[in-house]
Amino acid sequence: MKTINPPQAHKDRHTVLSVVVSYNFMRWIDKCLPSLLQSEEPTDVLVIDNASTDDTVAVIRERYPQVRLIANTENLGFGRANNIGMRLALDEGYDGVFLINQDAWIKPDTLGKLVNAGLEHPDCGIISPLHLTGDGAKLDAGFAAYIGKKEAVASCDLCPAPFINAALWYIPSPVIREVGMFAPLFYHYGEDKDYANRIRYHGYRIGYVPQAIGYHDRAERPFTRQLSVRTESVYHLSEYANVNYSFATAFAYGALAPIKKAARSFAKGKWRDGADYIAMSIKLLVQTAEICKTRKQAKQ
Repeated sequence: MKTINPPQAHKDRHTVLSVVVSYNFMRWIDKCLPSLLQSEEPTDVLVIDNASTDDTVAVIRERYPQVRLIANTENLGFGRANNIGMRLALDEGYDGVFLINQDAWIKPDTLGKLVNAGLEHPDCGIISPLHLTGDGAKLDAGFAAYIGKKEAVASCDLCPAPFINAALWYIPSPVIREVGMFAPLFYHYGEDKDYANRIRYHGYRIGYVPQAIGYHDRAERPFTRQLSVRTESVYHLSEYANVNYSFATAFAYGALAPIKKAARSFAKGKWRDGADYIAMSIKLLVQTAEICKTRKQAKQ
């Protein structure tokens, strides 16, 4: 792991570190990074590369020398890589962290609106802009589902939401110090859901600023059987780790629920589905000690 370009100290203003975890970033690099560098709210930019196999690292060094770069020699996953940036932000005294996906970018005034919302609403632990599709034509489908609206509602300066995916998250540093960072239990997918659960456990809210705009250019993936099994597995893992539940409730929703789903699948003659649910439950049971450790750490 190699780091270059340490940031300059700017303690005469509110300081934000924008963190991008990259893997084969070339498709979006000239949209994501310029949007941060041209932000009206000044921000230092850190890219943590998870061993890209394309020209990501070379292009950042050549084309964006003002961007700080950590080039990992292995793919650490989304959560562990972001933790490097969050830890660095705390160690170097930044006032907040902006986590942005490599396939996302923002308008020039977006980050300033998120920062102001955080200052005005210190009880909000995760603050996000609207997530539009890459062409800006409509709300990102996942974001729309999370907020329960098909169209943006601008009637509030900070609208509450039960969950927003971590494509565009502003988190004030005091929140990170209290809630912690992403749980290593989650490699890729589910870590943001777990973090949102912990945000609520520690008494913070989640919200979005409808006047702030971000773009998330993720392609619609076909809902394959493999994706379905993975989605179910991550869901039950996040339920098992949910610190807002007692252990008994978490165990029921996490480890036992797949067994019930397996029984229903077997009853309908869906043997392959049933076998997948049994395997899912066994894997979760094997992870019980690690999950208990994660739950204990989250409460602390």
